[in-house]
Amino acid sequence: MGLIWTLILHYSISLPMWEGDDSENQANGNNTTPKQRLMNWIHRLVPDLPINNFTNDWTSGKAIGALVDGVAPGLCPDWPMWDPKDAVQNATEAMGLADDWLDVRQLIRPEEMVNPNIDEQSMMTYLSQYPNAKLKQGAPLRPKTNPNRVRAYGPGIEPTGPVVGAPANFTVETFSAGKGTVDVAVVNPNGNSEKVDCRFNNDKNLTYSCSYVPKIEGPHKVYVKFCGRDIPKSPYEVLVDCQAGDPSKVTASGPGIQPDGVTVNKQTYFEISTKDAGKGVPEVIILDPANHKTSVAAKLRQLAQNQYRCEYTANQVGLHSVNVFYNGQQIKNSPFGVRVAPVCDPKKVRASGRGLQPVGVRVNDEDCTFRIYTEGAGEGIPEVKVFGPGGVIPEYSIRKVDGTTYEAQYIPLKEGRYKILVLFGGVEIPKSPFEVKVGPQKHTSIVAYGPGLKSGMVGNPASFVVETNGETGNLGFSIAGPSQAEIECHDNGDGSALVKYHPTAPGEYAVHILCDNEDIPKSPYIAHILPKVDDFHPELVKVFGPGIEKNGSVITNKPTEFTVDASKAGDAPLEVKINDVFANTIQHKFMKNSDGTKKVMYTAPTADPVTVEVNYGGVAIPGSPFRVNVSTPLDPSKVQFFGPWLESGNRPNAATHFNVDARNAGNGLLEVNLVHEETKQKVPVRIIDNDDNTYAVEVIPPLAGTYTTNLVYGGLKVPIAPKVTVNPAVDVSKIKVDGLEPSVIMNAPTDFMVDMSKVGDDVDKSKLSCNIFDPRGNEIPSKLVPSDNSDIFRIMYTPFEAGRHTIDLLYDNVPVPGSPFVVNVKSGCDPTRCRAYGPGLEHALTDQSATFTVETRGAGAGGLSLAIEGPSEAKMSCTDNRDGSCDVEYVPTEPGEYDITIRFAEKHIPGSPFKVIVNESTRPEKVKVYGPGIEPGQVYEGLPAEFYIDCGQAGPGAVAVKLTSSDGSPIKVHVEDKGDGVYAVSYSPPKEGSVLTAKVRFADQDVSCSPFVMTVQPAPADASPFKVYGDAATKKNLPASLPAKFQIDAPKKGTPGSTGAKEDINVSIKGPDGKSLVPKMEQVEDGTYAVTFVPDECGPYNVSIKCGGKDVVGSPFLLQAIPTGEAEKVKLLEAIPTNQEYGKKNHVAVDAREAGTGAVTCKIVSHSEAGDVDLEVIEKDGFFDIFYTLKDPGDYDLDIKFGGQHIPNGTFTIKVD
Repeated sequence: MGLIWTLILHYSISLPMWEGDDSENQANGNNTTPKQRLMNWIHRLVPDLPINNFTNDWTSGKAIGALVDGVAPGLCPDWPMWDPKDAVQNATEAMGLADDWLDVRQLIRPEEMVNPNIDEQSMMTYLSQYPNAKLKQGAPLRPKTNPNRVRAYGPGIEPTGPVVGAPANFTVETFSAGKGTVDVAVVNPNGNSEKVDCRFNNDKNLTYSCSYVPKIEGPHKVYVKFCGRDIPKSPYEVLVDCQAGDPSKVTASGPGIQPDGVTVNKQTYFEISTKDAGKGVPEVIILDPANHKTSVAAKLRQLAQNQYRCEYTANQVGLHSVNVFYNGQQIKNSPFGVRVAPVCDPKKVRASGRGLQPVGVRVNDEDCTFRIYTEGAGEGIPEVKVFGPGGVIPEYSIRKVDGTTYEAQYIPLKEGRYKILVLFGGVEIPKSPFEVKVGPQKHTSIVAYGPGLKSGMVGNPASFVVETNGETGNLGFSIAGPSQAEIECHDNGDGSALVKYHPTAPGEYAVHILCDNEDIPKSPYIAHILPKVDDFHPELVKVFGPGIEKNGSVITNKPTEFTVDASKAGDAPLEVKINDVFANTIQHKFMKNSDGTKKVMYTAPTADPVTVEVNYGGVAIPGSPFRVNVSTPLDPSKVQFFGPWLESGNRPNAATHFNVDARNAGNGLLEVNLVHEETKQKVPVRIIDNDDNTYAVEVIPPLAGTYTTNLVYGGLKVPIAPKVTVNPAVDVSKIKVDGLEPSVIMNAPTDFMVDMSKVGDDVDKSKLSCNIFDPRGNEIPSKLVPSDNSDIFRIMYTPFEAGRHTIDLLYDNVPVPGSPFVVNVKSGCDPTRCRAYGPGLEHALTDQSATFTVETRGAGAGGLSLAIEGPSEAKMSCTDNRDGSCDVEYVPTEPGEYDITIRFAEKHIPGSPFKVIVNESTRPEKVKVYGPGIEPGQVYEGLPAEFYIDCGQAGPGAVAVKLTSSDGSPIKVHVEDKGDGVYAVSYSPPKEGSVLTAKVRFADQDVSCSPFVMTVQPAPADASPFKVYGDAATKKNLPASLPAKFQIDAPKKGTPGSTGAKEDINVSIKGPDGKSLVPKMEQVEDGTYAVTFVPDECGPYNVSIKCGGKDVVGSPFLLQAIPTGEAEKVKLLEAIPTNQEYGKKNHVAVDAREAGTGAVTCKIVSHSEAGDVDLEVIEKDGFFDIFYTLKDPGDYDLDIKFGGQHIPNGTFTIKVD
């Protein structure tokens, strides 16, 4: 048998097995064996499987399936999904297909094929049939499919989540699985099938949207098959719950449901939150602009519990409807309208123009335009949003200029800050939003025109003309653009200027024309500067002819011309513009000359200068624009003359003048002949030529009388020869002007005085006139106010513009000496022009109003501030008098030195700060009178009576006391000064029953309750002759914490009533808490007794003084201790420990240097004992040391005060161990 197999094998595989096989091997010089040739061929056809032999590499059956599909693609496409465990089945299917459609006979059985012990030669003989196998017609070829590459996702196949009655949705994606069909089946717990909706979305991922509605709760199985075979994880086990959630509590957010921002063919997303919504599954259906449900596939996946994300990609531009369902119902705000924009790149869009300039735009400006350039930015339409101040949205429009350019316009109606948003594809472009500050509407005579305001070319100057037309102010220019541009400005000397700037880079330039640092209307101008080109040369264009000559023969209403030669300048458009001084266009026409040049003709309508622009290719040629002065035909009848000489009021030997205007009379020479009619004397005149066909003629008439003024212009006599009468002179030299400052402040009222007292009695004061003119020649209001002296006048005015002002002060049309006066008005303010005066800046009294006046006339605009500093707070009030002054009133409450600061525009005015001495005012109502000597029932016959007058709070003043009896006789009183404003008044009462009247006056005024009326009582049998004086008898209010003193005057030994011993005097003092204080009593040299005690608490103290067991006169005394000093400024130098040892000496240090008048007092009370703890307080230089010893264990309360008040952190409890 071995010989037979060898022959068969050699015969079968020694022949060429495929076309080119022999030639290939021969060319390579290979002498491979038939076995090697067959193995190499199989490797080329089946590269995906490791086949290296003809025995055990074929045992799974997949190798023969791969070989069949390799020979006839599509005949056995499912071999990759075969299970190696089904080896015989696999081989049977593959070998059967090869036998039926490739004519490959089954020389071996499938069981032998998968047997690893198969004879190698038998296998090779079977396999050698494949290289020459041909596929028959009608073979069942199928596309290659792979169910393992099918993906399914969505809440409908999640283990939990679906609920009864609510749609359960999921998606099947077949993009990588090949062509095939998807079959879905859902089986409920009862084994019955649920209806399933499965639709193909026809999208790029080849997805299917599947949905089913479970009807019963419990475990369900979801079968997903592709080409009849289960996909991975199929069947899915899903536990359906019975309770549906609440769709109203489901929320959705994210860019995918925003109205704008979604781009076509670009994936977007949004998230769905089902927190607190209950059980359920969200579903998303997206409708395209045509309301198709399947064109946009919504991919829904769960991110976390109660959190889902939906992703989708819109493939159409337009409005889409995103519908979000929960348990079959729309959630809140669903459906969401989403505008899908085309693909675009907003970063490539740019916008520019005058309407986007930060400054220059004004209210009602009609040229608020800008352009939007979208070239290279893709598909899309720009959007513009304009927001004005206060949220106002002005009207605006946008139009398409060409395929990639749009122009927008808006008209601001209110000044303020505007924001302009420019969007492309719903996204803001670079530099958006643009901020534009819109200024107030403004009118001006200044105009600008010229090519440099619109266009230009790099390397060539861009020029334009500015006409002021008589308007004054500081002109300025600035250029903003891609490069710095040097600016040149040439003053034409006729109220106009030629401006040139030199751009060095192409692009858009903003040309700002400023007057007093503000853009004029229509500024800024937008000029488009082009790159330099070589195909035309504006600098080679030549222009000549009378029509461009500065002082040529251009005459009003007479045609003129000039020639333009561009023969050497290359090919470019020629542009000619002719403007008058108001920027109006003057018509012109072209004529082509035979030599290729062009003639330009025009006619100047007025004698005002014209400006001729010649531009070539949008660029000004050298010398352009040309300024051309225009003259009129000689016509002396059009000569005009006017001025003071031609009016009434001329005086002999007084200089005067008149003006001649010959601008409309043509060019000529002026002659003036002035003749006195009576004497026929010719009067010399001085003619001043203003170089613009206007003249000033100065005249000094030598005599009174009539003069004839003859004018000759250009050799021709002016038809009118006016006659002028000169009246005898009035001596105006005696009129004096005072207070006229050479410079004043703008917007500040100012004045000056005119003194006519020395002019004479026959002077008519109504002939005095004053005219004030601003820099533009406009008269400003002035007011002439007579003073108390009828010969002196005050002239008031307020300048509203900075610059040179002139004041014409005339009497009977004759200028007073120095007129016209020149006043320079400055902007800003000058505090040195303010003045303050009045008694309140010199002296004041406490509790009385003090006044002064502040004048700011002539000081300009600024804020006035006033402040007062001194011993007390003094409130100030200010009254505006509406005439540049204000009256100020203040009331000081304490005497001393006060500083009054007056500032204008944050600067001191002259004299500020003012030092004012405030003295104590006299206040009789503050005088207190007390004591038994004025008390009813306390005055006794035969006993000396005494009372006290306390003037300590009443200010300066003298005390006067008058005491009379009812019988009309005066009673002698003795007044003694006790110090500190306290006076003791003593007297001897008359007989019993007398009615006494005491009148007490202070500073010549009755004090409160005066007069006092007392009835003399009979002398008591037990009255003590002792006297008490000092704090106890003279003061009702004592400063707490400071020692209080009083004296007891006892009768000398041997006199009636004498006790003879200190022990017979008893002083008892009780404090506010009812506890007794131990006073200190000592006998002094004069025999009296000095008693002192310290009222450490604020409140009433009862002082009882008895001698020999009897109360002295006035006892008991009631004293009041009041707070003193500033206890809040007292500091403990160290913390006091709350736990201390008994028997140990302790120390507390207190700093009271900043607390003012007063002393430190301390009290330590034991919780277990009624008495206070002994302690010692020592003071030195404002520091107080407190020494004490706590002898027994227990709790103690420590209380430290200053001036009768608690200090910070001065009260606490100490525990003693």
